[in-house]
Order: sequence, then structure tokens, then C-alpha cells
Amino acid sequence: MVTSIILLKARRGAVKRLAENLAERPGISEVYSVSGNFDLVAIARVENNDALADLVTSELAEVDDIAHSETMLAFRTYSRHDLQSMFSIGM
Repeated sequence: MVTSIILLKARRGAVKRLAENLAERPGISEVYSVSGNFDLVAIARVENNDALADLVTSELAEVDDIAHSETMLAFRTYSRHDLQSMFSIGM
């Protein structure tokens, strides 16, 4: 499984429409509206790098409501939830 974080700037007035569009796409597990330099953060979880390349460079490149995007590849997950699960084994 490959996880990536996709930062998106939406065209003016298109944040909600873009978020709903992304949330319905296979491979996109979550979409967050955020403050700061970007309007949305999408979390993509796909089978492999080829699937990620198809999602980002083929599918998302065709979405008119995206003004700009940056894609980051996640190497490891560090979360409180994962740590709690690990340390609760045998309790």
C-alpha cells in the first residue's frame, strides 16, 4: 500500500465542489478543508506507485477545479493510535 498526501489549491469558489469530487474517487480515502496556503488536503491510499502515478498525473490532472497541487509520498506512519496498539499487546 502506498500512501500520499496531496495538497490542493482550488479555483475560486470551487472548494466544496472539488472536495466532494475528490472524496468520491477510488484511491482517495479522506479529504480535509484546511487553513493556510492550500485549500484542501487529500489522503490517497493506493496499491502501488503506478496506481498513484495514474491517480495524480492522469485523473487529477483532468480536474478543472484544481488550480495547483503538490503531492508528497509518505514513507512511514507515526501516530498515537499505532503506538497505543503496539504497547497494548498482551494487556
